[in-house]
Amino acid sequence: MRNRSELVVGALLVALALTGCATAGAGSGVAPPSVGGPAVSGEPASSTGGTDTAALEQAQAWMEAATLPSGAIHSDPSVAAFTSYQGWPCGPVEELEAFWTIPGATVSKTANWLMENPTADLITTALAPVPDDQTITTTTVGYIPAPDAQEGIVYTIMKTADGVAVRAEIAALTASAVCPTPPGGGIWGEPGLG
Repeated sequence: MRNRSELVVGALLVALALTGCATAGAGSGVAPPSVGGPAVSGEPASSTGGTDTAALEQAQAWMEAATLPSGAIHSDPSVAAFTSYQGWPCGPVEELEAFWTIPGATVSKTANWLMENPTADLITTALAPVPDDQTITTTTVGYIPAPDAQEGIVYTIMKTADGVAVRAEIAALTASAVCPTPPGGGIWGEPGLG
């Protein structure tokens, strides 16, 4: 029986380690974005069951400060089939999403532009420029308000038939947010790094 317990604990630790980058599913805590308007989620997502006004205002301020390359057009969630989502390990958080298309753009040029033109007073988590390689079809660029923060913006850039689609996932920690201890004594990866 001891070996079976070790396997279960090991599987749980692996699952917890992978929460930094997650695929959305039922009950994921991410509110589905509404169509139309500024292409942001219709309801802020909060795991508190209510709304933390200060956190929601922070998320909205970051969303309103979002800067994108010339030619970016606000869009709706149908602009691309985004299949992965940022997992925010600390919580609860208030979350928003926004979407754009950029006709004629490439993934690398858009990602590198985002790295060189930070949103508001946020700092990028990107490690290096994205190479100008047409086989790269998707990448992420993260921004945080301070080193080691687990809130901010993660832009996902995805190649489309006529340019790129960009999704911004924005999260602000609520006043009651806590960060669980990472399994195995590690550290949480920075938003946008998977």
